[in-house]
Amino acid sequence: MDYIITTEQLTKKYKNFTSVNNVSLHIRRGSIYGFLGPNGAGKSTTMKMLLGLTAPTKGTFSIDGRHFPEDRLAILKEIGSFIESPSFYANLTGRENLDIIRRILGLPKDTVDDALELVGLEEFGNRLAKKYSLGMKQRLGLAGALLGRPPILILDEPTNGLDPSGIHEIRNLIKSLPSLYNCTIMISSHMLSEIELMADDIGILNHGRLLFEGSLDDLRQNALQTGFAADNLEDMFLSMVEKDNATRKQRAKL
Repeated sequence: MDYIITTEQLTKKYKNFTSVNNVSLHIRRGSIYGFLGPNGAGKSTTMKMLLGLTAPTKGTFSIDGRHFPEDRLAILKEIGSFIESPSFYANLTGRENLDIIRRILGLPKDTVDDALELVGLEEFGNRLAKKYSLGMKQRLGLAGALLGRPPILILDEPTNGLDPSGIHEIRNLIKSLPSLYNCTIMISSHMLSEIELMADDIGILNHGRLLFEGSLDDLRQNALQTGFAADNLEDMFLSMVEKDNATRKQRAKL
C-alpha cells in the first residue's frame, strides 16, 4: 500500500494531560481521509504536529518519504493547510491576500490565478475581502491552501459556519481535488454526513486514542460484527465513541 502520511505512536502530553496517545495513522496517496472525533479528542493537535506547529512528546511521523524533525522544512513545502476560519486583510482584494501568501512561500506569480480558478473565485479576485460572503471567504482560505498545488492538504473544519448551500459547494470542491491534480486530503469535520459523502478512509479518535482506521466498508463490517447500527457514519461513529467512553468509566471504577 502506498501511504503518503504515516505516524508511529504519535503522542502529545501537556503536563498531566495526554492530548494524543500513541496514534499510528496510515493515509493513502491520492485519497480523502476523514479524521473524526468529539471535541477535545486530539484531532487538531494531531494536525498541528503534522504541520510542525507543535512538537510531539513521543513518536515519529513521515510525509511523502520525509521524516520529522530532520526534514521539517521540506515537509512544510509539501502541505497546504486550512485550520478553521482563515483570517484575511479586509481592505485588500482576494488576489492581494493570496499574493502575500505566495510571496512568503516563494511561488511564481501565476500560482495566484491558478488557485483562484481551482476554487471558482477567478471573477471575484479583485473584490475586497471584506465584501466576500462567508462561503467565498472559505473558498479563499482553500485557495491559500492550494497555492502551488501542494501534494497534501490538511483541512480542519473547512465548512465551519457555512449554510447548506455553502457546505455543498465546498464539499464538491474538496471531493474534486484529488482527481483534478492528484493530491491527498486529510480533513477533519463535525459534519459526519459530509465526510461520508467525501472520504475514502476514516480515522476515529477519542480521548487521544485511535479507535478505528480503515475504509467506510471496513467500518460498516466492524459495526455489524459488534452489533452496532451501520446505516450511516454518524450512527457508527457515535456507537464506537459511546462504547469506548463506557469502557473507560468501567476501568476507572476498578
